[in-house]
Amino acid sequence: MSVRKALLIIYRSSWVVFFALVALGVFVGLPFAWFWIWLPAVLSLAIFVTGSVRTARLVRRQHPREAVEVDAPVRGRWSALNSPADRTPSHGTHGYGQTYAIDLVAEPAEGARPGFRALWPLVRRSKDFPAFGEPLFAVADATVVHAEDRQRDHLSRNSLPAVLYLLIVEASFRDLGGVRGIFGNHLVLDLGDGVFAAYAHLQRGSLAVRPGDRVRAGQLLAGCGNSGNSSEPHLHFQLMDGPDADTAVGIPFRWRGLEVPRNGELFTVGETVPGSLPTP
Repeated sequence: MSVRKALLIIYRSSWVVFFALVALGVFVGLPFAWFWIWLPAVLSLAIFVTGSVRTARLVRRQHPREAVEVDAPVRGRWSALNSPADRTPSHGTHGYGQTYAIDLVAEPAEGARPGFRALWPLVRRSKDFPAFGEPLFAVADATVVHAEDRQRDHLSRNSLPAVLYLLIVEASFRDLGGVRGIFGNHLVLDLGDGVFAAYAHLQRGSLAVRPGDRVRAGQLLAGCGNSGNSSEPHLHFQLMDGPDADTAVGIPFRWRGLEVPRNGELFTVGETVPGSLPTP
């Protein structure tokens, strides 16, 4: 186990201890002064800040790194959110190897994707979104090093109250679960030469591959879902320099024959190739 991985375990464990002590103090009482319960929180924050600074330095050290060219992971008409074409880190953090990550939502026709609402409806079902269940494809010849699809697809978080809940409450607790909590159902491909591709928020029960499988570029992998730290059904895609997003550093990419789309930009990729997904 690397030092960084060990520190992340201590970071998450310390937050669990902090919340447990707060609950104990509220409902039972503490055998020591209240200020001592802040020690685990301070330790977690110190580890977080130190880790963030270290990761940012690693990213700067490799910059400018040439983008790795791969195929697009989707087919049909989609648009981009949180694109590295607009800013890096694209998701506001270098954590989880997300420096150059991109989110993709299906837009098969104008108005097909439900829009954001201020108050109502608070949430929507995953199947109301055209991205849900859409097939995802291998971006290169690769080996599957990680694949899981047992987490449920939850309701959307595309109203103001739901988004605030996601950002303030849900995301914090999901972070305690590490990569599984944030990425939900996900798979990781080893593309070779120290490059790994991660696909996050997959549909429950949709995997068409398993760890150890060799896949070809364009091969069907799974379905797009809404698991993990996700506001609506979409694909979170990124390249990174290791198989574990907890400790990996992001790698820039470009799609063969396409520019990396900017936020809100529509793009179309080929035709859906033959294949079928398991029934969830």
